[in-house]
Amino acid sequence: MRKLWLVLAALATLSLSGCGYNEFQRLDEQVNASWSEVLNNYQRRADLIPNLVATVQGAADFEKSTLVELTNARAAVGQIRATPELVNDPEAFKRFEAAQTRLGGALSRLLAVSERYPQLTATKQFGELQAQLEGTENRITVARGRYIKAVQQYNVLVREFPTNLTAKMFGYHTKANFTVENEKTLAAPPKIDFSRPAPAKN
Repeated sequence: MRKLWLVLAALATLSLSGCGYNEFQRLDEQVNASWSEVLNNYQRRADLIPNLVATVQGAADFEKSTLVELTNARAAVGQIRATPELVNDPEAFKRFEAAQTRLGGALSRLLAVSERYPQLTATKQFGELQAQLEGTENRITVARGRYIKAVQQYNVLVREFPTNLTAKMFGYHTKANFTVENEKTLAAPPKIDFSRPAPAKN
């Protein structure tokens, strides 16, 4: 009787392996790890912004609307609960992506405007913050790339035959991914217009 159970257990293991169940487990963990890396780097960027805003506020006549835009964009990101389950909710993921894109755009505009304030950009504190932000943006790009690849592999497994049958049986669904349009936007360097004159001092 015991031998029969061992044989049945072995057959069940082989069956699960052959239908892609084990691969689903592996890729699901890979997606989760990649998503955590994305969130960690986005949080790193958000944590740097208050110091950047405080530093920029010290510059005379700095454009307040740019600071307000960045502060509001960061607040909007903070209102979204970024959990591991977010990747399973396409609508929530879109809101998260839109908020991060808005924050990235506001940050790029602030740095572009800062170029018109040489006394600010020459300070050690601003230079260090800028270097940290540049490093963080690079980490975000790498982390997003890993996440995109992990989700693509997972989603293919969900859709392909015969593993799509396993997906239906165990309730695996495709996961949300970053849009191509958003990737193009991130790849484009911020435009800095040096033609605008510096604001007149009172």
